[in-house]
Amino acid sequence: MIAHAETRRDRREQSDAEPSPPWQTVVWDDPVNLMSYVTYVFQQHFGFERAHAERLMMRVHTSGSAVVAEGGREMMELHVEALHGYGLWATVRQAERS
Repeated sequence: MIAHAETRRDRREQSDAEPSPPWQTVVWDDPVNLMSYVTYVFQQHFGFERAHAERLMMRVHTSGSAVVAEGGREMMELHVEALHGYGLWATVRQAERS
């Protein structure tokens, strides 16, 4: 019985030790901003090459949203705040476990 309890505790400790999934900054399509402006913002804020910024912009345009950054929650919240300053619609979400 004691060994069984230790096994459950060991499993809990292992799951607690697993890193949580990263957070994501998601940009959403909107009816206001021009595609060229969204590309510009991605280049200016994230430092993306033009081709990469255009691919992300097209994903936003065609799919309705795109993940533009991934990492710690605080950094993703700072990205969202900055993107709001540019007039883009953006949110933070936790990535799904794979």
